[in-house]
Amino acid sequence: MVNIAVLGYGTVGSGVVEVIDTNGAGINQRIGEKLQVKYVLDLKDFPGDPVQEKIVHDFETIIQDEEINIVVEVMGGIEPAYTFVKRSLLAGKSVATSNKALVAKHGAELLSIAKEKNINFLFEASVGGGIPIIRPLNSSLTADEIEEITGILNGTTNYMLTKMFYEGADYDTVLKEAQANGYAERNPEADVEGYDACRKIAILSSLISGNQVDFEDIYCEGITKITTEDMKYAKTMGTTIKLLASSKRDGSRLHAIVAPCMLYPEHPLYNVNGVFNAIFVHGNVLGDAMFYGSGAGKLPTASAVVADVVDAAKHLNRNIMTMWKQEKLTLEDKGDAKRRFFIRMKGDEEEMRKDLEYSFGEIEIVKVPGLEGEFGIVTPVMMEGDYDTRANRYKDQILHMIRIEDQKA
Repeated sequence: MVNIAVLGYGTVGSGVVEVIDTNGAGINQRIGEKLQVKYVLDLKDFPGDPVQEKIVHDFETIIQDEEINIVVEVMGGIEPAYTFVKRSLLAGKSVATSNKALVAKHGAELLSIAKEKNINFLFEASVGGGIPIIRPLNSSLTADEIEEITGILNGTTNYMLTKMFYEGADYDTVLKEAQANGYAERNPEADVEGYDACRKIAILSSLISGNQVDFEDIYCEGITKITTEDMKYAKTMGTTIKLLASSKRDGSRLHAIVAPCMLYPEHPLYNVNGVFNAIFVHGNVLGDAMFYGSGAGKLPTASAVVADVVDAAKHLNRNIMTMWKQEKLTLEDKGDAKRRFFIRMKGDEEEMRKDLEYSFGEIEIVKVPGLEGEFGIVTPVMMEGDYDTRANRYKDQILHMIRIEDQKA
């Protein structure tokens, strides 16, 4: 018998219990023993729910029970999750979590404790919900040097940008719709400002670099400034706009960024629409690989958590997780990254063309029928720092800039 305790009976916690109830026979067969939810920790009671007989309100009940082999943390936030997870690991109990904030901030320390105790700290569901990405990076792709991970890692913003692109709706309208459909929180800041995607790419960057990457060090730009006009330009150019979280290796250096980008149809993430997520990985031996699926939601996320529980149950006394060091990795300055830029500008394109070519080099001019008094330009490839210097001359004319993510040939 493998006994587990679930911390939190919210959306994901109730999903974990449901997945174990629904697929228990197959799960038990894969483990080779019966998996049992012994406790569920929550502040509330759930009268009428069969889980009520397992509800406890005091974490001490769980930590002091030597029969508990695995703790599932699905509470979210840093505290008290961090304290509970650390105490569980120190007590010799493996942990599976979906908590991206916790993993991004304390992952290196918690992995280190798990290694010392010869148990596991697993967090597949913290990035990409139901899409397997941590496990492939931890096991299947270990022969490769991962040179790039670029993903659509937030279903809420992808849903909103898809609606804006295909229906011509404005930002405020699609945000209200996303909230009404349960895709966006009442306070949507973590999603729309890019913080959620930023924590996820920090975790992936830490994994592929072997050092702690702090999400606070990653340049992060959300979708709040994307307009219907931007979408019209994107359509005219044959591109789409996606919020990308990207980590790219350049020799021993790592660039990481979260920002809206224009993608051409040949880019592997171009057709990822709605609430779906996808992660593109490029390895120096493997080449290109794609992981696609439901990035959020009760059961997809719970499925990833339970997969970690199964892994932990099969390896109760053996550490299987790749670690990263607690020493912080210094990311490359955003200004050193090279790319093309799309710029929307006020004014007359013919009057300004010569001056813009003098500043930016060979540019492509884009006009959208019906949008008067403005035009767009596409710059050649240049460093972000150079772009900032050159764009400074036109700060009164520039309406908006969006980066262009070109797929490597």
